[in-house]
Amino acid sequence: MGQSCVAGLLAGLIPLIGVTQAVSQPTCKPVLVFKDVQFSEMQPPTLVRRWTAILSVDASRCATTGGYFEVGFSRLKETAPELEFRERFIWSVPSVKIAVDFAADEAVEVYWVDHVCACPCAR
Repeated sequence: MGQSCVAGLLAGLIPLIGVTQAVSQPTCKPVLVFKDVQFSEMQPPTLVRRWTAILSVDASRCATTGGYFEVGFSRLKETAPELEFRERFIWSVPSVKIAVDFAADEAVEVYWVDHVCACPCAR
């Protein structure tokens, strides 16, 4: 009976070894850097202002040429408290242009790359 328990235990552990190896595969992240940031004048008739940025993408460590990332914003508004929020975008090599619309009485106080999804590492 002792040998069958050991055999059963080993049989149960073998699939877990494969899962551990799959989970422990190295992951990398591209480096995203803001290069050109602009905030447009109000656009009639909606009076929307567009915040745009070009980010350079260094994905030399990645096996992929695209993926998801988030930019965080702290928004100022004339008649309301500051609001922090995030927008999701897709990066691609060698650069990506992103845009977010704001109302006429809003402005961007601060922006930052908040989260970059990991990519498989290049070998």
